[in-house]
Amino acid sequence: MTALVGEDWAVHANCGGRFDELFAEGAAQRKARGICMGCPVRVECLAEALDNRINWGMWGGLTERERRKILRENPEIREWADILRAHDGKVPGAAHHPAPRRAAAAV
Repeated sequence: MTALVGEDWAVHANCGGRFDELFAEGAAQRKARGICMGCPVRVECLAEALDNRINWGMWGGLTERERRKILRENPEIREWADILRAHDGKVPGAAHHPAPRRAAAAV
């Protein structure tokens, strides 16, 4: 289980009070991912979901399908927080991990 050192990371999450939006399906998942991508605790959130094998909702910007794939590809990893922090919040070697989206430059 992810250890919370000194405080609960969830109180700093962008999704506070918006939980219904994080359990979206289909195209609505893009909106949920957008909530996550600018979040100051995205790495902690994703680590929590991976460490605890949470199989529902958007956590740390990844859908349950994306997280299941990561877990299948990395069955030996039991604690994700340090690994994610060391790789700037990305899963090492995972081409499918979404990068934060940047706004298109105005022409």
